[in-house]
Amino acid sequence: MTTRKRKQYSPEFKAKVALAALKNGQTVAELAARYEIHPTMINTWKRNLLNGAADVFDKNRNQKKHMDTKVDELYRQIGKLKVENDFLSKKLNF
Repeated sequence: MTTRKRKQYSPEFKAKVALAALKNGQTVAELAARYEIHPTMINTWKRNLLNGAADVFDKNRNQKKHMDTKVDELYRQIGKLKVENDFLSKKLNF
């Protein structure tokens, strides 16, 4: 028995299809047939594009996202160092 993997689409492809859906030149069904994807995916990508469009112009949000990523990485490093420190303390019998 083989398992079927889901197809992964690039963000560029998703944006291209969502923009085509917003232009209203073709129906969602026509776009789905053209790009060989399910119409529900097109509607989801279109909704995500509309919901996230304001974030493109929000500089503070991008900086905050970068800082959150950096903080998460630092917490991971602290956790790793704590585990290593505890391990070495037990080995040295402090």
